[in-house]
Amino acid sequence: MNSTVHEQHIISLDAAPTLAHAFHERVLRTPEALAYVQYRKGNWQEYNWRETQEQVARWQRAMKKDGLVKGDRVAIMCGNAWEWVICDQAAQGLGMVSVPIYTNDRSENIQWILQNSGARMLMVQNSTHWTTLQNIAEHLAALTRIVSLETLNSELPNLKQLDDWLEQGPFDYVLQPTQPHDLATIVYTSGTTGKPKGVMLSHHNILWNVAAALKQVKVMQHDLLLSFLPLSHTFERTAGYYLPVLTGSAVAYNRSITQLGDDLIEIQPSIMISVPRIFERVYAKIVSKVASDSAFKQKLFKLAIRLGWRRFEYQQGRSSWSPGLLIQPLLDILVGRKVRAKLGGRLRFTVCGGAALSEDISKLFIGLGIPILQGYGLTETSPIIAANLLADNVPASVGQPLPDIEVRIGTQNELLTRSPSVMLGYWNDPKATTEILDEEGWLHTGDKVAIDKKGHISITGRIKEIIVLSNGEKIPPTDMESAIALDELIDQVIVIGEGKPYLSAILVPNQEEFGKVAAHYHLDPANEETCCDENVRSIFMQHIEDRTSKFPGYAKIRQIAVVHDSWTPDNGLITPTLKLRRQRILEHHHDVTEKLYAGH
Repeated sequence: MNSTVHEQHIISLDAAPTLAHAFHERVLRTPEALAYVQYRKGNWQEYNWRETQEQVARWQRAMKKDGLVKGDRVAIMCGNAWEWVICDQAAQGLGMVSVPIYTNDRSENIQWILQNSGARMLMVQNSTHWTTLQNIAEHLAALTRIVSLETLNSELPNLKQLDDWLEQGPFDYVLQPTQPHDLATIVYTSGTTGKPKGVMLSHHNILWNVAAALKQVKVMQHDLLLSFLPLSHTFERTAGYYLPVLTGSAVAYNRSITQLGDDLIEIQPSIMISVPRIFERVYAKIVSKVASDSAFKQKLFKLAIRLGWRRFEYQQGRSSWSPGLLIQPLLDILVGRKVRAKLGGRLRFTVCGGAALSEDISKLFIGLGIPILQGYGLTETSPIIAANLLADNVPASVGQPLPDIEVRIGTQNELLTRSPSVMLGYWNDPKATTEILDEEGWLHTGDKVAIDKKGHISITGRIKEIIVLSNGEKIPPTDMESAIALDELIDQVIVIGEGKPYLSAILVPNQEEFGKVAAHYHLDPANEETCCDENVRSIFMQHIEDRTSKFPGYAKIRQIAVVHDSWTPDNGLITPTLKLRRQRILEHHHDVTEKLYAGH
């Protein structure tokens, strides 16, 4: 497609100096076009841009009636939904600052966010989320207004159910005078240690980042995105919410992660934004299914991936043509098309960020005709720093920097970056701000990288996550964890060994596959003692050895422990974005860890 034609439907930075201006401009340009799709009362309901703005105006009326004014902070604790957008846009249009809260965050974190941000209003979705808030009810009483999308059993005078809070319209949409560099949102990082820090992002930070991304990746007005990563996550919010506003693309909201497979088939999105964990789960299901097929079907599947990958490398200009490519289209009909149908059958590409994606997973999906574009960024950079392109896709990397984003390698091979999408700083935390942002405006990412001659960035580890064994060997655990997590028997894993003579691993089994192993030895998978059985343990150890056979000898895992309960955001052992909270996991499994190194 001609680039000029592609750009005609995109709202420029000049036409959209703030997030509210971008939304209003979209309504003016395509008022009747499909904007959002949401499952309600047994049906998928559609909303256009005009209807959305009319609802935003009703929320603005109620906010003003409650005495909320420009600069006030509005907290949003809600799953991905049309109402999330409405609350955010109502606040933005009035010059307020939105503060997203993960629905599965812990109550003490939520209390910290509400207090630290000085939020005056909180929007909460349902009784499940309200239960989480009961431990901090005393602080909730200090809020000017709490709005619930559902009826809640509470006598708090500042709490109102949405229908009771809103007046019948119509009302005029309000667009308060706001400047591009004004504060738009405070996003609290789901850090793996310590209290969350409030990242201050301006309107220009976010919109500049979107504009830079759109110079690299073509998103069309007729595209349909399926949104399932939390909108509290800056990656989803920027790429899956604000970007479609600028392009006029529609967004459909996933009912739940457990229904993701069904929603993909029903919605048939053309673009999907994801994190590695989702691809890992789909990969595990595909591999498990293929393992139960006949030997012929298994060979056919592997050949389809191999030739599909070869075709990809040929199209990328990295390999020459070979006769095997002649039969690749037939194999694609027999294998690839069936897998793509399970993902809706219309995906133009998927974008993956948040953590490194295994090369094996990339090869499987790309080989089966599902383009995955890995990217990289931080909340502090609004968030995209680099991304692969359809025409220049190196899956082992996170791509090249977006246009006009500067990068360089600092001490310890740390990636430094500088651009207009770098945050204003941390809210009420100048000390933390100066620790990550130097005097020249370079943001220190904390990630160790390598950059090839063409500018492709590869993440090699986190500076603070390097394990140093007692013999001085330094090992980045994430690579090993990624390799182990591909195993169908293992759901979660952490590699440990700081200051110890060898590496160990703590594993959470995949319950379905674990049940098969337990049944083989006539054991009860629900019994925690089954995890300690020597036969079970030896099978896990064999799987670990197979998955880590390519790592250096000094990186060999010598001891393992299998634990029964999963690590979840609810128990505080992983972040809401599914990253391991290493120190908390070690503390939680202190006794287990001690046994792994008993006598050493």
